[in-house]
Amino acid sequence: MQGFGVFRVEYPANAQTEVERFFKGGGWSMPRRLTTGVLIRWAAVLSVVALVAGLAGEVNAQVTRLTVYTAMENDQLGPYKAAFEADNPGIVIDWVRDSTGVIGARFLAERDNPRADVVWGLAVTQLLRAEEFNLLHPYTPRGADALKPAFRDSKTPMTWTGMDAFLSVICYNTVEAKKRGLRAPFSWLDLLNPAYKGRIVMPNPASSGTGYLTVAAWLQIFGEEKGWAFMDKLHENIGVYLHSGTAPCVRAAQGEYAMGIGFDARGALLKQQGFPIEVIIPKEGAGWDMEASAIVRGTRNLAAAQRLIDWTVTRKANELYNTWYAVVAYPGLSNVPPFYPPNAEKAMVKNDFAWMAKNYTRILQEWTRRYDTRSAPR
Repeated sequence: MQGFGVFRVEYPANAQTEVERFFKGGGWSMPRRLTTGVLIRWAAVLSVVALVAGLAGEVNAQVTRLTVYTAMENDQLGPYKAAFEADNPGIVIDWVRDSTGVIGARFLAERDNPRADVVWGLAVTQLLRAEEFNLLHPYTPRGADALKPAFRDSKTPMTWTGMDAFLSVICYNTVEAKKRGLRAPFSWLDLLNPAYKGRIVMPNPASSGTGYLTVAAWLQIFGEEKGWAFMDKLHENIGVYLHSGTAPCVRAAQGEYAMGIGFDARGALLKQQGFPIEVIIPKEGAGWDMEASAIVRGTRNLAAAQRLIDWTVTRKANELYNTWYAVVAYPGLSNVPPFYPPNAEKAMVKNDFAWMAKNYTRILQEWTRRYDTRSAPR
């Protein structure tokens, strides 16, 4: 049998340049003399262009972009995004990140025209407030029954699922304290010592989730009347109220203040990085909230949003959370970060999340009326 001949096409010498000009919108530079050979070679170039353009269009058509609101730490966003997208090709996360109070207020302000598809990593008290406005799409993620009961919405179907717990602690700078003869506090009441005047920094609860969970814990530990009296006295020792839950421990670690009331995981990380601080949980217990996730009602990307929420409750996702947080939703994971306070989970106060959500606005209005004059500029 006679073999088939090979049909060889010689591309014009400037073919690569012409393809680049086409994609940049520069049009073609066709030769003036169109012989049969030239036409054949240019037809081949055009076929390559059409193939590449078609493949690019097909790839773009298959990608779903999810707008995800979060209050997670900036250094967590990259690893979380990479891990999810690796397991879910075709879905891309576009983060919108701010502090808890700010992102929560934005979410509620957009309730008539929601911009987000998913909320991943926001205090559950904020999600409970959103639920009051019917902003959450009911969905029980696959595998959610494996999570600890405290991290699961009690309703069926669920509207949120928990990820991890974050606590309020005292970051105590041993060097600065020694310079000024300040003893370490082991009770919240120890912070009322007049020697601490101007030496303490804490988060503003109107903008920081850590700030709000701390104030709510004091009101639950001491009762409303004694809780506000405690904060009145504490206010005399506060240098400034900051708009971030991590900033107080950072400022204390850097020696600007002797003590910062702040975010547990950041305090442990700063200690690990060599800063001269101790991370203290007062004997009355630690205020806490949990980061949680939910689908936004009305999302146009429901199938992709469900895949993301399914992934957030997996053991793999919780192992990732556990690299930052000692207390996570999936049972049996106990990767306690270095220098993290021992027995932190046992020290978590008995929280009434429904009460925290219901009284959020009232508590912040009262706090602002009493103390906001000492807040840092926004």
